[in-house]
Order: sequence, then structure tokens, then C-alpha cells
Amino acid sequence: MRIVVASSNKGKIKEIKSFFEGMEVVSFSEIIKPFEIEENGKSFKENAIIKAKAIYEKIPGNIVLADDSGISVKALGGIPGIYSARFAGENASDKDNLYKLIEELKKHGLKKTPAFYTAAIALATPYGVFTTHGFMRGDVIDEARGDKGFGYDPMFIPKGFEKTLGELDESVKAKISYRFKALSLAKIILNTIK
Repeated sequence: MRIVVASSNKGKIKEIKSFFEGMEVVSFSEIIKPFEIEENGKSFKENAIIKAKAIYEKIPGNIVLADDSGISVKALGGIPGIYSARFAGENASDKDNLYKLIEELKKHGLKKTPAFYTAAIALATPYGVFTTHGFMRGDVIDEARGDKGFGYDPMFIPKGFEKTLGELDESVKAKISYRFKALSLAKIILNTIK
């Protein structure tokens, strides 16, 4: 079974490939010319569905997996939320987004405050569209620590840990990953439809 991932984010592709070890996992940009998908949903789930359907329409009959994920900070009204990937602007890098959120914490005098990661997975298949979710709770801090992972990982300390995701070993991260939780549920769906 080939899984086409509706993303060009290298970090995300790497995580998904390592999760579905032994299965063929490719980025949609390896099959078709990348195109702009307007993510105008009001939730992670809606945006994941929009991406999965958009790619599936171009390559029907495949299994298309789309992920929409991000971080939400309670004390800041849930931002950046669904805007996590473009928090610092439309063409912002992971580092730009990370430092913009650190800046926001400092602006509000927050050294450490509760936050959570959300991953919504949408599967567009010949049998319909399916969705799953995974969550990870913890705290964000007003500094970047560690160089592992990507996105907001260097400022996020998962519940029950002292280190940020940017400092934790990949094997530890894999056991608690919000994306892996959502992918585990997606795998159950894939096993029932193949």
C-alpha cells in the first residue's frame, strides 16, 4: 500500500515515514507538481480534510494522508492554533514562528505556561474520508532549548518531563508524540480498508 502524504515539510515526512516503516510513503510533490491549497478551515480537522481531498482529486485511487497540526497556548487565547505554520507570516520558517511565539510570551510576562499540541490526520481513500486526532499537553517556555525535532519543539516541555521536545531523544519523543497517537489510529483505519 502506498501512502501519499499531502505535505512537503521534510520534518513531517520523516516522522510519518518512520512511523509507517515497511510501507511506501511518498510526498505528493514526488508524484504531481506542487500546487497551492487554500487552508480556510476553522479547525485542524477541517484543514486536514481540505488538504487530503485536494490531493486525492489530482491522484484518485491512492491513499492520501494529510496532517494539520499545531500548538495552542491557553493564556494567549489559544494562539497560534491553526495558524501555527504561518504564525510569523505567510512564508515564515519554523525558527521565525518559534521566536514569534517566544516574543509573545515575553510580551505577556509569561516564563512558563500551559499549552498543548494537536495533530489531526485526514485519510482520503477510495472508501471515503476518515479523520483521527492526537494531543500532547505540557508547557511552553520563553526560550528555545535543544535542536531536535522541528517547529515549536525547542520551547515545549511535555507533561511529566523536565526537558523540551527539542532536547528529548527521538525514541522518547516517539512514545509520547501527538502525531504518532493520531497516526496509530490512522493505521487501524488503513488496516481495515486494505
